Amino acid sequence: MGFKINGKKLSSEIEQRLIHEIKAGEENAGRPPGLAVIRVGDDPASEVYVRNKEKACSRIGVESFGFHFDEKASTSDLISQINLLNENESVDGILLQLPLPSGFNDQEILKVINPNKDADGLHTLNLGKLLKGERGPRSCTPAGVMALLANNEISIEGKRVVVVGRSILVGQPMALMLQAANATVTVAHSKTRDLDALTKEADLLIVAAGKPNLINAKYVKKDAVVIDVGIHRVPVNQSLGKDSPYKLCGDVDFEDVFSKVRAITPVPGGVGPMTVSMLLVNTVSMWQDHCGLSFTFGDLLP
Repeated sequence: MGFKINGKKLSSEIEQRLIHEIKAGEENAGRPPGLAVIRVGDDPASEVYVRNKEKACSRIGVESFGFHFDEKASTSDLISQINLLNENESVDGILLQLPLPSGFNDQEILKVINPNKDADGLHTLNLGKLLKGERGPRSCTPAGVMALLANNEISIEGKRVVVVGRSILVGQPMALMLQAANATVTVAHSKTRDLDALTKEADLLIVAAGKPNLINAKYVKKDAVVIDVGIHRVPVNQSLGKDSPYKLCGDVDFEDVFSKVRAITPVPGGVGPMTVSMLLVNTVSMWQDHCGLSFTFGDLLP
């Protein structure tokens, strides 16, 4: 039987480190770090994520700026707000909460964000820096996964890794980070044939497919390490439909897989808290840069 990789514990440790760095630099900086979050529409999951980010900012001493647009807002409305935040010297990081409602082109809007204020590491320039191994903000979820692996002394170099999912948010930057750590990486996706044959070869399996319980024990190599990026609200009793209470689950059938693997992230309490922590790390590191302070997060943002 494997062990659970505790993202909540590491997230808490990183927050304590962030508190220390902010206190150490705030007098010279003349202000605290600032993070602006732009949310569009009323997606319940996005609302929860944004609330969690605001709470995390409050815990560590980051000033939070929130902007909520109706789903009927125009692209020009969002771009105008981003341009104002680009010029606001109190704002170090800007986050556009994804996914956007239908009708919006997220890439068109993301490219307006100043790359030096790109809190989610998704600007084309910052993805290019990741590809070239240059310092810059990193995509939060993949960076959180890398931090969890390092913290739990899970070796990557030379290992066979399969990433299920190829989104620009997780799958593609995840593959780049793993390759930079000298893993041999295969990216699977919705058109991949014989997925189970591929995933059973993985020493490390990272699942970001967006499908509840897609991966069960037959997909997993014995003693592999499994990282579950997915999070879903599913009814406890399918027959009750909307009247059923809900539970959280990931892309991996945790109960089926747990006894077969060496280590696995639970849902909740695994990758999720680390995504928020790495958003804060990006923000505080950009604050250090904007205010002429020493950069202290080389281990988390290589």
